Amino acid sequence: MMLRPPGDMSAAAQLLVLSYVQAAELLEARRGERLGATVSPDLGLTQVDVTLSLDGVTFPGRRQVSWSNVEKIAATRNTCFALGDHGPQAIQTFSQRTGRFCSLMPTSLAPTLLVAGFPMHRTKDTDPYHDTLSKIETLAPVVGRVLDTATGLGYTAIEAARTASHVVTIELDPAVLGIAHVNPWSQQLFSDHRITQVVGDSSRVVKALRDGAFSRIVHDPPTFSLAGDLYSGEFYRQLFRLLTRGGRMFHYIGDPESTLGRRVTRGAIRRLHEAGFARVRAVPQAFGVVAIKS
Repeated sequence: MMLRPPGDMSAAAQLLVLSYVQAAELLEARRGERLGATVSPDLGLTQVDVTLSLDGVTFPGRRQVSWSNVEKIAATRNTCFALGDHGPQAIQTFSQRTGRFCSLMPTSLAPTLLVAGFPMHRTKDTDPYHDTLSKIETLAPVVGRVLDTATGLGYTAIEAARTASHVVTIELDPAVLGIAHVNPWSQQLFSDHRITQVVGDSSRVVKALRDGAFSRIVHDPPTFSLAGDLYSGEFYRQLFRLLTRGGRMFHYIGDPESTLGRRVTRGAIRRLHEAGFARVRAVPQAFGVVAIKS
């Protein structure tokens, strides 16, 4: 069943969002014949006390989830579920813009976005939240105006806005923003006045932005096979133009130890130099490179 993204933030805030992680905890409490449990209603951000009965689980506000639905969620590892008036709805959709299937995939902490089967964050030996921190830390201090070329779930924009004066973030696909609307970890994307969202193709949007408008750029595109134009020399020249002198850009590329990662990294470094960046260095711990405009 496809989730219909809510039309406003109040609707999103009223949703319970669970994954197999929370469902497994509830089933364990039932096996222990407990009458109550403490569980997260928002994928690990907060905890609430719930009541267990023969019929199911009752959350604050008297919202109930049947045991059959809890078992359904526990059996699904690649999708989170929003619990509304009509039972659990998988947070997933087919994008009319890209022709790709998108879903909110649970992890040990913050969920990631799954696009055409590709996770948009690192999940091996880390989680999407700490993956985001590793990218932002390459640009420390994150100050001034920041450009985020690929919004996704908004984690980069949210983290950059903690210290930046303003963040402009660009997202190609309205379907992705629909998923972000019901992701508890993305809510600051829609409430922080320091974040400006732009819906459009980054390769076109950047051409309308003024020279030297940003002191930091986070370029975290989808994998090369999904967005090759965002790895092009022409796009890199536009990003060089947008940076202030002395500004820095982090460009996520992928696993530097993989055959594809090494090849894409070599090509990206060469094109970044050709675009005008005088200093480009690999940051393997963040799976990318930092380029500086001298």
